[in-house]
Amino acid sequence: MEDKMKVEIWSDVMCPFCYIGKRKFENALSQFPDKDEVQVIWKSFQLAPEIKTRIDKNIHQFLSEHKGMSIEQAKGMNDHVKQLARQVGLTYNFERSVVANSFNAHRFTHFSKQDNRQNEAEEILFRSYFTDGKNIDDYQTLIELGKEIGLDTNALQTALENGSYADNVRADIDEARQVGVRGVPFFVFNRKYAISGAQESNAFLSALQKSFDEWRQQLIR
Repeated sequence: MEDKMKVEIWSDVMCPFCYIGKRKFENALSQFPDKDEVQVIWKSFQLAPEIKTRIDKNIHQFLSEHKGMSIEQAKGMNDHVKQLARQVGLTYNFERSVVANSFNAHRFTHFSKQDNRQNEAEEILFRSYFTDGKNIDDYQTLIELGKEIGLDTNALQTALENGSYADNVRADIDEARQVGVRGVPFFVFNRKYAISGAQESNAFLSALQKSFDEWRQQLIR
């Protein structure tokens, strides 16, 4: 039996609801009395694996083309998401966001796992993408972000350049299909209960309590 209960979160850096979901889950976890006995594991997922990084496009333009809607409609959708983000203390600057393939960002997150800095990696990637307008597909940008959260930048550069952790990303995506993940964020509690989407914090808190109580009972037996 594991010494901590696992919560696995399938997520994509370019998913605006994943960042919102992260905040709502963190709010729930901060209220959970046994939070020190919970291990959060971030899992990779790509909403649009076919995307080619385009530093000359913003999210409004991408959404317009990707969904077959007008720029005005895309802005309207994004304005709504921006309001939801603001409710949990996040600032989304869609005009600045660089349309980027997220595969290398997921490799970055897997690299950070060896130093137990996955959560910090996810946070800085989300912030870089949605708030700061950085290209999260660019190696130099990822190395700078790694430095900011205390990673070994020389080892990180080597890992990025030699293609390390690509198999880990693909394994997560394959596992998502097996688990039944069709969209993200997708939260799995102790491999028994799942929550899909950026639900309210009380839903996460309830799932934490139920799954933790059962997990602890298993420990006692």
